Amino acid sequence: MSRRAAIRAACIGGALAIPGVRAVLRAASHASDDLSETERRAMAAVAESFRQRFDAPGLSIAIARHGRLAYAAAFGTVGHDSPEPVTTASLFRIASVTKPITSAAIFSLVEARKLRLSDTVFGAYGILGTRYGRQPYASNIEQITVDHLLTHSAGGWGHDHDPMFSDPSLDQSEIISRALDTQPPLNAPGAVFAYSNFGYCLLGRVIDTVSGMPYAEYVQKTILSRCEITGMRIARSSARDRAPGEVAYFGQDVPYFDPYALNMTRMDSHGGWIATPTDLVRFATHVDGFDAARNILGRDTIGRMVSPSAANPGYARGWNVNARGNWWHVGDIAGTTAVLVRTAGGFCWAALTNTRAAGSPAALDDMMWEMTSKVSSWKP
Repeated sequence: MSRRAAIRAACIGGALAIPGVRAVLRAASHASDDLSETERRAMAAVAESFRQRFDAPGLSIAIARHGRLAYAAAFGTVGHDSPEPVTTASLFRIASVTKPITSAAIFSLVEARKLRLSDTVFGAYGILGTRYGRQPYASNIEQITVDHLLTHSAGGWGHDHDPMFSDPSLDQSEIISRALDTQPPLNAPGAVFAYSNFGYCLLGRVIDTVSGMPYAEYVQKTILSRCEITGMRIARSSARDRAPGEVAYFGQDVPYFDPYALNMTRMDSHGGWIATPTDLVRFATHVDGFDAARNILGRDTIGRMVSPSAANPGYARGWNVNARGNWWHVGDIAGTTAVLVRTAGGFCWAALTNTRAAGSPAALDDMMWEMTSKVSSWKP
């Protein structure tokens, strides 16, 4: 499967001619690689073209090469109704780019021998026991393992039947119980790939239970702090509760979906974090498998994390993968488009924007590949 096809499946000119690019770059771009002014302008032109094409208020980008930050830039404003410019320190919702982070947290528990991927999740012998829903459970529920959740092969709760975007008034416990009671898996665990936000919500509850601390606290202490990331946090739902430095979100879907009607707290482990692209690149460079001294997980663990599953050769455990050795994940919810990529050639990059429109996830991914092609020393 091509990179563009996988993204679609997972998501169901010169700079001088563009007003404001020079000012934006002075304020928000820095590079540790030796990029020429011409190359930086060419990269900025690609980014600004994306922003204008999709009517995106703001756009922020970071690129690391061989483990060190090589480029970071921000474009536009924090919202269409605000003159405040986006900077490389601006926080954005990252949507499903959360999933590689949750996967890394699960694998950290595996390395600590507190968890096995073969452990079952529900039932008398499961990690979560019988605390959710009514018993006896429907057929197949007690056979679901941690690995089934990581690989989106639990047997149900896919795009068309994913509980996570229904009834935002329900908390995590309530939505899990209702799903178990009313939406049992239709297929045997392991048999079918069905991309499931609900499955990654369950992984968050596995982390809560096994670690003995709330999901976000465990991730911050065990994953993010080891990557020297301090500013990430779980998003709040309403516009008035945005974090300091967080952008505003522009909904333009048809039919319209309000970015501020989402229950972000409930989405914590499948789509709840806010971050900068530099934060995401720091995370990626610490799990990229290139440098054991830098990586926070062992080589064999990372290998298992990015091995394709039996249910889908294009998806591993929290990462899309392909035969060329590239790993990535996109994120798209109302008001947000995001991408995180680790390439076989030693790059890790991330891009975040505060809107979503038809085609924007695949176009954001294409934008990053085009931007990196503008640097002559980065070409294979």
